Amino acid sequence: MPKKRMGGLNMDNLTIVLLIFAFTIISYLLQKITLATTALISVILLVGFKAIDNQAVVSSFGNTTGILMVAMFVIAAGFNKTQLVKKMAANVSRIAKGSITKVMAGYVFLAVLLTQLIPSNLVPFCILYPLLGATLDEMKISRSKGMFGLGLIDIIAVGTLPIGGGATIFAELNGYLVASGSSYQMLITDPMKLRLPLLIIIALYCIFFAIKVSPDKPLTDIEEFELQNACVAAKPLKPFQEKAGYLIFIFVSVALLFSTQIGMQAWLIVLIGAILMVVTGVLDEKEAIKSMPIWVYFVFVGGLIMAGALSTSGAGKLVGDFIASIALQSRSTILLYTIFFMGPFILTQFILNRSAMMIFIPIVIQTCLSLGINPIGPIICVQAATLSAFMTPMATGTVPYLMGVGGYNQKSIIKQAIIPTIICIVVTIGWSSIAFPLF
Repeated sequence: MPKKRMGGLNMDNLTIVLLIFAFTIISYLLQKITLATTALISVILLVGFKAIDNQAVVSSFGNTTGILMVAMFVIAAGFNKTQLVKKMAANVSRIAKGSITKVMAGYVFLAVLLTQLIPSNLVPFCILYPLLGATLDEMKISRSKGMFGLGLIDIIAVGTLPIGGGATIFAELNGYLVASGSSYQMLITDPMKLRLPLLIIIALYCIFFAIKVSPDKPLTDIEEFELQNACVAAKPLKPFQEKAGYLIFIFVSVALLFSTQIGMQAWLIVLIGAILMVVTGVLDEKEAIKSMPIWVYFVFVGGLIMAGALSTSGAGKLVGDFIASIALQSRSTILLYTIFFMGPFILTQFILNRSAMMIFIPIVIQTCLSLGINPIGPIICVQAATLSAFMTPMATGTVPYLMGVGGYNQKSIIKQAIIPTIICIVVTIGWSSIAFPLF
């Protein structure tokens, strides 16, 4: 591996990436500078020390998920200007009779439904957070009380049932088995069999307990963020613009559900919707620009670039090989599942979940074959681990997004994530050992 000069010392790519990675995490926690500033400094360091390819950096800034995030804020801003949002929020408040628990139950149900139809945790969150935000405003409750719970259930629930994205995940996992030459074949219901208990428990947690550990007030400058989203219109929209506002939002939501059937990618659907918000006059150009939280975009892009550097430097494979060497020495079902879960679970807090899956699933399959055990349970466990990342802004695009709309800093995210993290670890490892015993 090529060496580079740094302060008179010869250092390889792996060491450089790990040092920059450590700086990023510490800076996120200390919050002496903004998250976006930290992300951009990390990118500059990675490029400056040639730890990441320039083309990879350029590609990250043009990532389609980043485009989707920014464009969806514009759509949400337009939708939030309509009276429909206020009426829906008022109706939800009336039905809930002042109970935030009932409100969260309704939105958790909607989130679980959407994440089965749309193979994403970010898109359902983008669809639902304006409605939840308006409902909380109507009830005179801070948005900081509900946004983490909504984001958490979106992250955990995606693709659990064997429909939509869940069927795609099943096909992908089965493909790994076929490619490895394994004689084992997975049933389409197997991923649901392992992941459903965690979904149910996390759903209950989001309904009854998440609001209790969420901060009572925003911990970041949410006033500016609310201004960006144009949540309160000085005057009601004209009839045409009023109808256009919610019709565009409905069009985008429905089109996202059927993006595969209509042959359009999600980012393009959302971008068209954002443009229509301006063309129809629901938002003027200044409002549209103000609605774009560029800092959220920078944090997301910085996470992508860091994830790429960790992967290309060999850090991911190093972790994977270490996990495999430990697993090969064990004959305990609980210990093996702990190893198979914790490795990808920790790694996915810092790199893309698909990258973590690509690192660990082949290693886990070969480890299982070497031990003479069925790899189906372990690879679903790995998949569950990589779909349970919510502790850092680098884990998934939904985390920086919910930090913005909820007014959370990194410390508050970690505080709110402690109990759900313990639940994910205990439930997934424990239930995997029961549902798919290895010995």
